[in-house]
Amino acid sequence: MSPYGSDRSPRRPMRRKLLQALTAGLVLATATGCTYKDFPRLGMPTPVTEEAPIILSLWQGSWAAALATGVLVWGLILWSVFFHRRSRTKVEVPPQTRYNMPIEALYTVVPLIIVSVLFYFTARDESKLLKLDKPQHTINVVGYQWSWGFNYIEDVDGKADTPGKLPKELASLPDKYTKDFPAGAEGVYAKGVPGDRNPQNGNPGPTLWLPKGEKVRFILSSNDVIHSFWVVPFLFKQDVIPGHTNVFEVTPNQEGTFMGKCAELCGVDHSRMLFNVKVVSPERYQQHLKELAEKGQTGFLPAGIKQTDPARNAETNQL
Repeated sequence: MSPYGSDRSPRRPMRRKLLQALTAGLVLATATGCTYKDFPRLGMPTPVTEEAPIILSLWQGSWAAALATGVLVWGLILWSVFFHRRSRTKVEVPPQTRYNMPIEALYTVVPLIIVSVLFYFTARDESKLLKLDKPQHTINVVGYQWSWGFNYIEDVDGKADTPGKLPKELASLPDKYTKDFPAGAEGVYAKGVPGDRNPQNGNPGPTLWLPKGEKVRFILSSNDVIHSFWVVPFLFKQDVIPGHTNVFEVTPNQEGTFMGKCAELCGVDHSRMLFNVKVVSPERYQQHLKELAEKGQTGFLPAGIKQTDPARNAETNQL
């Protein structure tokens, strides 16, 4: 009699199963639509800012460590399956190892080392990414249900004495950020709705313009609920929280139009909170600001919920 209870159901050779498993793995690896150039990036988009390679390098290192750990674990499992199977050893229950202090210390210390190394590199790179310098441009990104607004805080008319004080629309932003605004920043704005389309490629959502090769500071604020500002090829996203201001800086280094979206479930039309980022030459960027001014889109959109002065300036450090 067959061990499966029927002489007509012979046991499949282990080699055939292994070959089938390897074939299935090969098909999965080659049917993803990625080219050989995508494998070093592990399928992540091509970075388009000077800061994005830091994030890509962190992901590559994390995946390399995870793969090495996985190969070790899978190897030990397969070794046990193949070399300690009952049909080979004829032993019902193999010898058991208990209270082995070196082994127990090993599988306690090694995970701690792995987590500590990952924590170190994550903290190191996070401090680099969130470090604030003197930006050449400042843009206040306003999230609201269900689209995005962009306040370009720029001296569009070239007059350093206009406006004479901080506009009321920006009064909810902390002083530590508004003090770095350029003199005479009367500004222009663009307000999006879900039905907007980029005129060049037809992608949904409003379009945020950025200058290539110049550092831009993003000040993120929300007028209602928590959103998340994510430009996909920046390889970076940050929450947009009512009553709390998040800030980061990037330097775009590649012209083109790129996709952005809200990465935080913010309500029924969350999926429609899309936008585009158009990186152009500095000259074309300045021309775009003038075009917004000519359309009458001068001033600013309300940047966040109202707060008292103590609450607005309560957070002394950028987290």
